[in-house]
Amino acid sequence: MENPGEKQRAYRVALVAFPGIRAFDVSVITEVWGTDRADRGAPAFELRRVAPDTAPVSMRGGLTLLPDRTLSWLSRADLIVIPGLDDHLTSAPTPVLEALRRAHTRGITIAALCGGAFTLAQAGLLTGRRAITHWNLIDLLRTHHPQVTVVSDALFIEDDNIWTSAGTAAGIDLCLHLVRQAHGAEAAATIARSMVTAPFRTGTQAQFIEHPTPRADRDSDTLAAVREHALRRLHEPLTVAELAGHAGMSARSFARHFTAETGTTPLRWLLDQRIAAAQKLLERTDLPMPEIARRAGFGSEVTMRQHFAARLATSPRAYRAAFNATPLPTPPVSTATGSEAAGSSPIAR
Repeated sequence: MENPGEKQRAYRVALVAFPGIRAFDVSVITEVWGTDRADRGAPAFELRRVAPDTAPVSMRGGLTLLPDRTLSWLSRADLIVIPGLDDHLTSAPTPVLEALRRAHTRGITIAALCGGAFTLAQAGLLTGRRAITHWNLIDLLRTHHPQVTVVSDALFIEDDNIWTSAGTAAGIDLCLHLVRQAHGAEAAATIARSMVTAPFRTGTQAQFIEHPTPRADRDSDTLAAVREHALRRLHEPLTVAELAGHAGMSARSFARHFTAETGTTPLRWLLDQRIAAAQKLLERTDLPMPEIARRAGFGSEVTMRQHFAARLATSPRAYRAAFNATPLPTPPVSTATGSEAAGSSPIAR
């Protein structure tokens, strides 16, 4: 861990700019990494708008972006982020594609939002790798880049240090996840609260694809209440049958409606919330591991350790060593609300 008295170097993020990038994605990247939230305990970021040259970059709607660095700056970046595109079949400038290939060779993390996956595919960086894009663009990506293994059941995925995300709002999910991965769950939650969005959502983009027969609004309202109920009782041994009873449904009907609405199963959703709760406790308290496991609903430290290894590829102790520099006062056992305990909105993705 770093010396507490030593000023931490700002985490360097490069926004790759060229004509045709989407203004929404540029705004998301800028909101996550380009806003100073040091007064709220967020990490220090250095966001640079990188392009082949510093000429204004045109975007749809009469907007322009002014680059402040050229492509040579990519070698200094900790993270490179590519916005989505207006035209998914027009290739990015050759210097951009070449610079991305060099950056990947150096081991720099690269992420593409939404249709930005097409830029990575054009650079050859997705050849033989898994990737995702907006559900409405999946067939287009498969057709024009058959060497890419295109998946459709996630909001974002990673393959060989290259991240891709599903459509529009999933870009926010990916950006916050990249913050969480580099700086911890509390940093991501701080930024998410500022943006008035959930620190993370569970599920896949399947929940957003149009269905012939939409579910009744009353079912959505009922399931939202059940998720809120579960978040307030994460420390209890919750079962699908119990949650179904709270919703006034059979277990089978509840599981079907829950998966259709959130894109994930009730048990997987519960596990995601428990991992998030444990992450926050590891970052913000000096509680012993068995107590954290109990409060997060894992029952035992062994079970919590197994789930951390499977889902986060680390151990609870290693996670605490990385992200808990100064433990805060221990919170009461059961007075925190569900959303505070899990660091997540009760509305799951």
